[in-house]
Order: sequence, then structure tokens, then C-alpha cells
Amino acid sequence: MKLTILSVIIATAISTASLNVSAENTWKDGAKDAWIDGKAESTLLFNSNLNSFDINTDVKNGTVILTGKVKNSVDKALAEELVASLEGVTKVDNRLSVVDGKSEEHDDKVMQGLKDSKVETVVKTRLLFESQVSGLDIEVEVENGVVTLVGKVKSSAERDLAVAIAKNTNDVKSVVNKLELKEIVASN
Repeated sequence: MKLTILSVIIATAISTASLNVSAENTWKDGAKDAWIDGKAESTLLFNSNLNSFDINTDVKNGTVILTGKVKNSVDKALAEELVASLEGVTKVDNRLSVVDGKSEEHDDKVMQGLKDSKVETVVKTRLLFESQVSGLDIEVEVENGVVTLVGKVKSSAERDLAVAIAKNTNDVKSVVNKLELKEIVASN
């Protein structure tokens, strides 16, 4: 009988201890989620590009769920990026709705224009830094990821290298080669 009572007491003590640990972990997880939620709400509130009153946040085990509405896809991506960069956020479930479909098409054009500008800068810089290419003599134009090289080069090898540099740049869809060979005038 004493053994049975002792077993019941030990079992009760173990159960109580594990419940306390479980409750403590649940409390800590809940507090962490609340802390992340507060940071997410504040970050969205202080960003002047977003109307944070139309965006709701909910946090579950480090995953932030964004709901509500935004004006365009850029705002949707911005909200996600801002929240994803916060400490403690493991994932962002972006359920924001875009209200104005017309703006989305405009945003896509703006984003493509920015991407084209970046590609143009990268290609031109790489051509200028390549000692085997006359980068100053080559004009770089980019439209919708298509790079056009215009200018004069000293040899077909230099032309091929310039084209290869452009092709091997991120976000380049294709390269239009309008490079011409310089006529070499023999000096007497």
C-alpha cells in the first residue's frame, strides 16, 4: 500500500512539473508572438508609404499573417519585406489584397524600368572595368531586359567579349549586338 501511494505521489509530481514546463513554454511563445506583433504593427505604422490602418497583423509561432488591403502590388511587397526583416519573424504569410488593379500594371512598368536601369549600370560598369574592352566606346541600352550594345571596337574578339559580358549579367534576357569594327588606319 505504501508503494502504491508513493507511486501516485511521484506520478503526480512528474505530471505537475511537466504541466508547469508546458505552461511556461506556452506563455513564453505567446509573449514572443505578442512582441513580434507589436514590432510589426509599429514598423508598418511608421512607414510613410503605407496606410497601416488598412493592414492587420497576426502572429502565430513566429509566422506573421498580413491581412487587409493596399493600393498596389508595390505596397504589398513593401509590407511583406518590412515585416520579414524583423527579428524573430520566421515567415510572412502575405494575404493582403490589392485594391486598384490599374496601379498594378503601372507598378510592373516602374519595376521593369528600375530593373532595366540596374542592368544598364551593371553592364556598363563591367565593360568599363574590363581591360580588354573599350568600355568608353560602347553605349549600353536596356529595354525589358534586352541589352543593345552600340559602338565601335578594335577587334571581333573584343566585340565577342563585350557581348559575353552583357549576356552573363543577371536579369538580361537577350543581347542585340550592334558593335562595329573600327577601321584601323595604318600610319606612315
